Amino acid sequence: MSGYFLDAQNVFFSYVNEAEEPPVTNQVLKDVSLRVDKGEFVAVLGHNGSGKSTLAKCFNAINLPDSGTVTVAGMSVADEDKLLDIRRTAGMVFQNPDNQIVATIVEEDCAFALENLGVEPSEIRRRVDEALKTVGMYEYRMHAPHKLSGGQKQRVAIAGILAMDPDCILLDEPTAMLDPRGRKEVMQTIRRLNREKGVTIVLITHYMDEAALADRIVVIDEGKNVMEGTPKEIFSQVERMKELGLDVPQVTELAWLLRRDGFDIPADIISEEECARAVYKLLNGGA
Repeated sequence: MSGYFLDAQNVFFSYVNEAEEPPVTNQVLKDVSLRVDKGEFVAVLGHNGSGKSTLAKCFNAINLPDSGTVTVAGMSVADEDKLLDIRRTAGMVFQNPDNQIVATIVEEDCAFALENLGVEPSEIRRRVDEALKTVGMYEYRMHAPHKLSGGQKQRVAIAGILAMDPDCILLDEPTAMLDPRGRKEVMQTIRRLNREKGVTIVLITHYMDEAALADRIVVIDEGKNVMEGTPKEIFSQVERMKELGLDVPQVTELAWLLRRDGFDIPADIISEEECARAVYKLLNGGA
């Protein structure tokens, strides 16, 4: 049995369009492998259609691989008897929170899955309150979700997953539909869950500044792993990222442009603070 919390090995996956005659097969994952340790924060990058969302859905058993193996806490996604346990262990948050919110009151939405599982009412109350407090939405527990902002809705969706007490949360571009304030709220929540609660995070994102917060970045292109490393290791390879049609954080690109023009500045800058210190040093003659 794998010692990794999430373990995908040599995974192939295809979507089949049955509407075509004959049915058309589109292979999305091509021999992908990814291992994630318990408590790790991993960001998955790749342009649209690269296969990153498809891979995340394999860990939640929404997708079952054509070949290869996927395990979650030692449980195989191919084992139908383990399906509920897998989805309790690794909850999934999608891009549009409206697709996950099912009730007309915030706390009722958060309790929905627990009620379906037959959890005791007193335990539901405890878990719902704790989950809403964790994401900073407890004071909105009696509000109607449709009246909340995008960022607040997404935090309610995360609370609904948290109430299931998962060890891992898979987030498929959770901030894609949000304004900058909503993005910041959700990312602060995700980081806090990882740092303070030890929740394993797999974040699929198009935002490089979000990926820079992760412990490790995996880049997928055309259904294959093409890069893997720490944010500094990945983003310092600016030319390679551009070849893959991906950006780097703005401060990393600024540092890259300065280096290209002959300025002595580190290549692995990924935060505004690091960039400010390096530019200050340049302007003060290296002091």
